[in-house]
Amino acid sequence: MTKDLVQRLQDKEERMIDIRRHLHQHPELSFKETETPQYIADFYKDKDCTVDTNVGDNGVKVTIDSGQPGKTIAIRADFDALPIQEDTGLSFASENDGVMHACGHDAHTAYMLILAETLIEMKDQFNGKVVVIHQPAEEMPPGGAKGMIEDGVLEGVDHVLGAHVMTNMEPGKVYYRPENVQTGRSYFKLTIQGEGGHGSSPHTANDAIVAGANFVTTAQTIVSRRLNPFETGVVTIGSFDGKGQFNVIKDKVTLEGDVRALTDATRDCIEEALQQIVEGLEKTFDVKCDFEFSKDYPALYNDPDFTKYVATTIQNADLADVEGVEECEAQPPSEDFAFYAKALPSTFIYSGAAPQEGKVYPHHHPKFNIDEKSMLVAAEAVGAVVLDYLSSK
Repeated sequence: MTKDLVQRLQDKEERMIDIRRHLHQHPELSFKETETPQYIADFYKDKDCTVDTNVGDNGVKVTIDSGQPGKTIAIRADFDALPIQEDTGLSFASENDGVMHACGHDAHTAYMLILAETLIEMKDQFNGKVVVIHQPAEEMPPGGAKGMIEDGVLEGVDHVLGAHVMTNMEPGKVYYRPENVQTGRSYFKLTIQGEGGHGSSPHTANDAIVAGANFVTTAQTIVSRRLNPFETGVVTIGSFDGKGQFNVIKDKVTLEGDVRALTDATRDCIEEALQQIVEGLEKTFDVKCDFEFSKDYPALYNDPDFTKYVATTIQNADLADVEGVEECEAQPPSEDFAFYAKALPSTFIYSGAAPQEGKVYPHHHPKFNIDEKSMLVAAEAVGAVVLDYLSSK
């Protein structure tokens, strides 16, 4: 079965690339996707599967039923883009001003469409069902996964498998990691209300900028002094709205920041520490603080048993275009695939996609691009797991 799958995927690689380039030219922002889900739904017309649209707002759920009793595995690909002005110079660069597929979601959708089509063609060779999750809005909280789960996309599913192309990883290889694999993400906003005054008379005012500056420096001690050295956490303050007149004491400032943590417990520890710092500001500087903390995405946890099964299956499949299967380090970015992993034993793997020529740019960069061979590698790896998992009743 696997050799048949690989041959079919190889024969369709050019179509896979064409689909990716079409999607790359027509990116859409999170929660504003209209043409992309329609393109996906149209792809499945006249194919022997069930298609549900508007799942979790803009999502598309495809069910491939073998007609034989067995297990059910879900495979997921996201399709939203980012608010970035593309600067790649590619012949198929984005035609939508200020919007770009700068994270590889176009590649995810392209490989998944071709893989799903191939699994439909081969469904008389396996048992059970495959649920294909075409998910919107991975890039923007609360994320598209939550809505699709709430709409029942995981009903009857035993496991979920996802894959991401990664430009920081070697092309031709598949990477995996059991347990904690990607950080969770949280957002915070702090508004400090002091009392304004003349720059020459600070004793008659309560300087919100000074209080804000104290918060910035003190918050950076959380990771170094409050966390276990073996835990992973990051506190970033990306916005400090303190602009005013040079000789006027600012009465109010607003700060916004980002928290990343490899476990939810670490995230909660950081949140508690930030709350304590805010309480201290009010007492120390006689200011009033409004503090908001939003837990956007949880940390992504790969089920150890299922991850071991996935890695071993890919290694043993002798896939033509997979040059190696390696365990990787935990990845700093966050992923709303974490919501699927919270609901069911799941695994998120990676397909190395570093371009073999020219400079390699990181994800979310205006010059981001991938080695398109990574799509075929992802399709073969995910497809091999699906066929093996559904090979027995």
